Amino acid sequence: MKKNARLLYLLTVWTFFIPFSSTASPKLTDEETPPAVSPGVTYVLSMPEPQTHYFEVEMQLKNVAAATNAKKNGYLDIKMPVWTPGSYLIREYAKNVEAFTASAGGKPVASEKIRKNAWRVYTADDNLTIRYRVYANELTVRTSFVDADHGYVTPAGMFMYHDALKNIPLRVVVQPYKAWKNVATGLEPISGQNYTYEAADFDLLVDSPIEIGNHHTFNFTAANIPHTVAMFGDVDYNEQRLAADYKRVCEAAATVVGEHPCKQYTFIVHHIPPGGGGLEHLNSTTLETTRNAYATEANYKRFLSLVAHEYFHLWNVKRIRPVALGPFDYENENYTHMLWLSEGCTSFYQEYILRRAGFHTPEAYLALVASSITEIENQPGTRVQSAAESSWDAWIKGYRPNENSANTTISYYSKGSVLGSLLNLAILSASNGERNMDDLLRLLYAEYYKKQKRGFTDDEFRKAAEQVAGRKLDDFFNIGVNTADPINYNAYFEPVGMKLVNVAAKLQDGFLGAATTVANGKSTISSVRRGSAAYTDGLNVGDEIISIDGVRVGDDLLRQVSGRRVGDKINVLVNRAGLLREIPVTLSQNPLVSYRLEPVDNQTATQKALYAKWLYIK
Repeated sequence: MKKNARLLYLLTVWTFFIPFSSTASPKLTDEETPPAVSPGVTYVLSMPEPQTHYFEVEMQLKNVAAATNAKKNGYLDIKMPVWTPGSYLIREYAKNVEAFTASAGGKPVASEKIRKNAWRVYTADDNLTIRYRVYANELTVRTSFVDADHGYVTPAGMFMYHDALKNIPLRVVVQPYKAWKNVATGLEPISGQNYTYEAADFDLLVDSPIEIGNHHTFNFTAANIPHTVAMFGDVDYNEQRLAADYKRVCEAAATVVGEHPCKQYTFIVHHIPPGGGGLEHLNSTTLETTRNAYATEANYKRFLSLVAHEYFHLWNVKRIRPVALGPFDYENENYTHMLWLSEGCTSFYQEYILRRAGFHTPEAYLALVASSITEIENQPGTRVQSAAESSWDAWIKGYRPNENSANTTISYYSKGSVLGSLLNLAILSASNGERNMDDLLRLLYAEYYKKQKRGFTDDEFRKAAEQVAGRKLDDFFNIGVNTADPINYNAYFEPVGMKLVNVAAKLQDGFLGAATTVANGKSTISSVRRGSAAYTDGLNVGDEIISIDGVRVGDDLLRQVSGRRVGDKINVLVNRAGLLREIPVTLSQNPLVSYRLEPVDNQTATQKALYAKWLYIK
């Protein structure tokens, strides 16, 4: 995806040799003459008043007039990205920028904002300084934040760029608030210069978040690679155990591809009340979890699952990637049909890695697989939107759900996780246990990341999968990936001696299909399931349910409906936009399923052997 070499920041002198000739060589014009010294960009990041939630950025540009065409045009355009890789939504980072100014030789230079994320600086000077402030008061893995306790930088929302300077080495100088001593980042530190880092290009800078404060750090080595964990937030944990379990997860993840591409790796972990997930980067990740993440075994295992997911991204998506996901266009959407692979199959691997590392028993892993299938099959949108469509529409639907989303969409995370399980099984059974999905990822890593140094197309991925499986995978791609048709799950599970069984109770209770929220004693419909009684008979999102059959409804809607039979009619009185309406509703059959994986009868020796290989049972 991006270059992973660490280039030194050099000022390289260009020397031109003019061949001897009795005829004078044509004289180069100013526009044609290469710059005498290569251009350079340095960012100085400070936060002198962190309690105000402002970062201050000084962007120093050296020897850039020729490279940026400023000498020819009399101006250059500086831009702010509108999104960050790994989070597929236009976030309009420029909305947080203020006080943009430019100067050259210590004197102000005229500038103006020309687009939502671009500023035009009117100068032909070779060297100039740009200054601006960034308001940062949203602590997520994809936005920047600073307060009296710490600072966190999402580089896409902090550092500006010029198109012509994206591929040159960059330098970042962090000036921590006076009371802070620590900086954590995947950027390469420059020896002998405190808080000074380098990046081979702007892509690598964007891919390297920065944590600044007094966080605690600990270290471990996994797969012969040094790892650093930066822990922000007051939290109780056993450092020795946590470091050992990080190591187990990371080493199990490294066995999938079999080669670790990093020289070092950094985890930035925020312990905050709501938690919040993670975001992957080339040689680092940011994780957000709750302060009780280590308090119980269940919470602890969920956290390790998050660790496995984001860590595995250093292969799947950062290096093994669809062609659309790098190099990036930071001003527009970057579309792909394969987020089900990049994100969803990473979700598959997060639990598969924990199984291989010994955190999940075989039985626990089977329960997780069945639960994933239950989740997608209970969402009506799984029959409307394919995994490929879900991936493509991430920019407008995935991050912008509404009250009808469950009826019309399916998450490329959840559907992709199931597809990862099925593709793994398809390859395993087709190769008689000789290969699995690991072999597919190794092929993609070797061919496209290492050899061709690019991503792969949809067609190239399919051909690679079929090559590893040794057969056509029309059933998987034509149905599982590219359509919303029902999947024949047992065709995948039968070769390993298992079957998927719906164990939902055969209830005769009628089903309403309206979810509600209760506030101040009022029960208001928040969503209506497609095909349900509420959907068919006209209950709407936003309706306040006053009563059922004349009995007042507060927080006991489910109790009032339970015990009634399929086909029973109820009269629902609602307040809709200030008007009372009585709506007759005929209760329908409960459509929800609950799946479990069970052994087939009379398992064969071949099935038992494949089962053991599938679940890494020795």
